[in-house]
Amino acid sequence: MDTGLTGKNVLVPGASSGIGLAIAQALGAEGANVVLAARREDVVKAEAARIPSAVGIALDLDDDGAPAALVAAAEDAFGPIDVLVLNSGGPPPGGAADITDVHALAAVNQLLLQHLRLTSLVLPGMRERGWGRIVAVGSSGVQQPLPNLALSNLGRAGLAGYLKTLAAEVAADGVTVNMVLPGRIDTERVASLDSAAAQRTGATPAEARAASEAGIPARRYGTPAEFAAVVTFLASAPASYVTGEQLRCDGGMVRAY
Repeated sequence: MDTGLTGKNVLVPGASSGIGLAIAQALGAEGANVVLAARREDVVKAEAARIPSAVGIALDLDDDGAPAALVAAAEDAFGPIDVLVLNSGGPPPGGAADITDVHALAAVNQLLLQHLRLTSLVLPGMRERGWGRIVAVGSSGVQQPLPNLALSNLGRAGLAGYLKTLAAEVAADGVTVNMVLPGRIDTERVASLDSAAAQRTGATPAEARAASEAGIPARRYGTPAEFAAVVTFLASAPASYVTGEQLRCDGGMVRAY
């Protein structure tokens, strides 16, 4: 399949490792110009050097002005952004009864407001050009809230509502807006969650992972590359009639359709 991504300009935050890096690599393999952004300067620049046409930019999106600085730097490198991937780390685990105002505001900033700011910066150009792709990395918790991940459930649900509303507003302009929902993907983030689960239950991290895998019909964790392939399709030209969707990549973990 010709993805039509050759020469397209892509921005991927959170791209120094895990899902974000896999997405950057997959889009770069399709001929896109990729801007990788992350906090760790040495890592993000080293990873960008391994992609045919890419640059790495180090910044912290929690900083004031960082989203505008990132978009400006990305446009300086390659030109207007055609594909925006909304990706960030997740807040710490914890129950809903323990959430404070400070925790909630931090989660909403990380999982909703940062993405809203980036979107608002690139969306006008996409609409003017009549082509654009916004693909968000969400969580299966958007459809089936995850135990002990109350902050993640809170922030990502807000992002899902915003993106669904936005998708209907910009579809006629040639801009698609979709969300991919990972289940248990084999990343550092999921390993840390397994370790936290092990500490709560007295199990080892390996035992916690085995218990988690037992609840997945595929009986394994997914790979970042498998997840990135789904994002690549939604970013592609052939996916032009797919918008406002939440597509799970979870090995069947969420049992509802």
